Amino acid sequence: MPTIKDEISKRRTFAIISHPDAGKTTLTEKFLLFGGAIQTAGAVKNNKITKTATSDFMEIERQRGISVATSVMAFNYKNILINLLDTPGHRDFAEDTYRTLTAVDSVILVIDCVKGVEAQTERLMEVCRMRNTPVIVFVNKMDLEGQDPFDLLDELEEKLGIHVRPLSWPISGGATFKGVYNLYDHNVRLFQADKTKMAKEVFAIKDLADESLDTLVGEHADQLREDIELIDGVYDEWDPQPYLDADVAPVFFGSAVNNFGIQEMLDTFIKIAPDPSPIETSTRIVHPEEESLTGFIFKIHANIDPKHRDRIAFMRICSGKFQRNTFYKHTRLGKRLKFSNPVTFLAKDKSLVEEAWPGDVVGLYDTGNFKIGDTLTEGEDLQFRGIPSFSPEIFKELVNKDPMKSKQLEKGIKQLTDEGVAQLFIREAGKRKIVGTVGELQFEVIQYRLEHEYGAKCEFQPKPYHKACWLVSDNEERLGEFRRIKSNDIVRDKDDNEVYLAPSPFLLQMEMNNFPEITFHVTSEFKTEQV
Repeated sequence: MPTIKDEISKRRTFAIISHPDAGKTTLTEKFLLFGGAIQTAGAVKNNKITKTATSDFMEIERQRGISVATSVMAFNYKNILINLLDTPGHRDFAEDTYRTLTAVDSVILVIDCVKGVEAQTERLMEVCRMRNTPVIVFVNKMDLEGQDPFDLLDELEEKLGIHVRPLSWPISGGATFKGVYNLYDHNVRLFQADKTKMAKEVFAIKDLADESLDTLVGEHADQLREDIELIDGVYDEWDPQPYLDADVAPVFFGSAVNNFGIQEMLDTFIKIAPDPSPIETSTRIVHPEEESLTGFIFKIHANIDPKHRDRIAFMRICSGKFQRNTFYKHTRLGKRLKFSNPVTFLAKDKSLVEEAWPGDVVGLYDTGNFKIGDTLTEGEDLQFRGIPSFSPEIFKELVNKDPMKSKQLEKGIKQLTDEGVAQLFIREAGKRKIVGTVGELQFEVIQYRLEHEYGAKCEFQPKPYHKACWLVSDNEERLGEFRRIKSNDIVRDKDDNEVYLAPSPFLLQMEMNNFPEITFHVTSEFKTEQV
């Protein structure tokens, strides 16, 4: 009978992150192709083809051609169960991506070889560094005319603040792209442009001086020899430990749309990527091989199937063994829950789970018990950390356009904000609802989903706020005084915490000077930095 250790060693849980349009969703789909989870790849953004990306399951995503919700998928590859979390690339959904990174053990970062490192990539990398998450870089679109690979490596080191080590190398690029040389396994895979199948032929090269290399890649052979000599001279010998310590990022080159260069990365990934790792809680560190089950909710998704109005909470299992129809303790509510139909996902397809192990992501049907960050245990009072809400950047008041649908609007906005699409703040006076987001696109998504999933019509009126600050103070008298003076700008978040909506940086600084007894936090998890 398999032990927890056996099961842990067979699992890899990772997220794919990138700037929009770098090819992340395409890469996700190709991983599923390699894992045998799908037979042919659909074109992601080509409107002439009715298939859309397997991982984009919300209607608005299909229309916009962007991923606005993290998708969770599992597939087997060479006897390893891979849990893959595809994240939104669009910067407006950065918070969803941040939460997803709390649930994975490593990351694959996709870079467009034409555009190089972009602003969103830098922000995502900062989050990986905060969490010491090991990163593999995939340089995509090598069949297009892009930057020189050595220049790209320098840019990666400079802008992302991490050492890199190429483990595959492109043979030319753009129109003359010939393939990749695998520095890890010492072989050459020749490029064939094929969007639906995998490149099969691999040629072992025992020695780069071998004349067979000239036969395979012609005039590009000498350049490849020079490049590899330079790489061996400039970069340290490959060692997996600095990668696991998040100090070095291995780099692979390829073309996701043509299924090329992906297998080299996937084969190396299952050899070097970390097993499920220990995770910090409010009281102690939980180790995956512990016997008792622990897990936390990092994502909630309502209406995956609009016909059934279902709401699913995604739980990352951190330790022990999860079993169907078993009671577990919901530590925030202090009550016991059991789940008769937990599921795992292969994109849209859900399958019932009898048991799951550390590293796995399980979908739990939820009637409203869960919020993001909730913890399940076998009885211990634990709370996993590191899933804060950040201060939004844009604030708008929610206005109901159909008073007959007030209940639907109330339910819809609560469920959508529980999902983490946006943050909801309630002003005591008149119970007015203020929605805060990172970007404008989220308001479009909320409006669309409220109408199409809940039958409620609304509009948003901009509010002139600069930042949301969570208030903490031991001095109740001064806090009460601040409340009285600023009653119009004080609201409550989903957990009933007091939040000050500062109209401008100047006014915020002024209040901080006037009330030094109050701490103004810019995230809802108060161990992080204040303003």
